[in-house]
Amino acid sequence: MASNVRINLHPSFDVLAATTAARLITKLLDVQNERGEATVVLTGGTVGIATLKAIVASPACPAVDWSKVNFWWGDERFVAAEDADRNALQASAALLDHIPIDPARVHQMGSTDDFASAEDAATAYAAELAAAAAQEHARAHDAGGTAPLVPRFDVLLLGIGPDAHVASLFPEMAGIREKTLTAVGLDNSPKPPPSRVSLTLPSINTATEIWLVAAGNDKAGAVGLALAGANPVQVPAAGAQGLVKTLWLIDQDAAAKVPGQLMLRHEN
Repeated sequence: MASNVRINLHPSFDVLAATTAARLITKLLDVQNERGEATVVLTGGTVGIATLKAIVASPACPAVDWSKVNFWWGDERFVAAEDADRNALQASAALLDHIPIDPARVHQMGSTDDFASAEDAATAYAAELAAAAAQEHARAHDAGGTAPLVPRFDVLLLGIGPDAHVASLFPEMAGIREKTLTAVGLDNSPKPPPSRVSLTLPSINTATEIWLVAAGNDKAGAVGLALAGANPVQVPAAGAQGLVKTLWLIDQDAAAKVPGQLMLRHEN
C-alpha cells in the first residue's frame, strides 16, 4: 500500500455519508481560499449520491462559493439525457439543483441524445477535458511547456463495486488496461446499463486527492483486496492513487476484510 494512503473508518452508512460531505465542504473551502476556485470529480452510486444529499443538508453548505466550483464526472451511463440511470441527473436532484452553480463549470458526459456511440461521447469528453486543461494552463504563471490533458482535479470521488470496479473500469476489461486515452466508451459493461463512458486510470490518477467511498458487507472483499495491493487489472480499485493523498472512506461492514495491520493507517 502506498505511503499516501489513509483509511477513515465510520460506524454506519449514514455517518459515512455525513462525514464525507463535511470533509468535502472543508476541502473545497480550503482550496478556494488558496486559489479562488476548486474542482471536484463526482461519482454516482448509493453512497456517492447520499453524500451529495448530505452536503445540502449541512449547515456549512452555504460557506462554499459554489459558483466557483468546477464539476466533472468519473463515469456516466450512456443513456438518454433524462434517463433516471444518469449519474448527472441523480447528482442534479441531490445537489446541483439546490446550490448556486455556474452552469459553464458543470461538465456532464454526453448522452444518446447527442452522440451515436459511447466511444463518440468519450472522445468529446476527452476534448472537453483537454480544453479546460489548456485554459487552466494558460492562466498559470508557469504556462511554458505543453498543457496537460486534464485539468487539475482537487478531489476525485470514487465508489467501489462488489467486483472492485471504480468509475466504469471493470476487472479484466479494456478500460482498466488503457494507458493513453483520458476517457473511454464501452458497450459491454457487466453491470447494466451496458453502454458507459468513463475516465481512465491515468486521468483519475492525476487528481490531487482521490477519495474511495464504500459501505456494506458486499464491498468488503473488494476493499480488502484493493488495500492489500492486488493487481489493478483484476482489482481496479487497487489502481486508484492520488498525487498527494488516497483516502479510503469506509464503514465497518466494508472494512471487514481489511488486514489488521493496514488499519494502522487509520486517519481520524
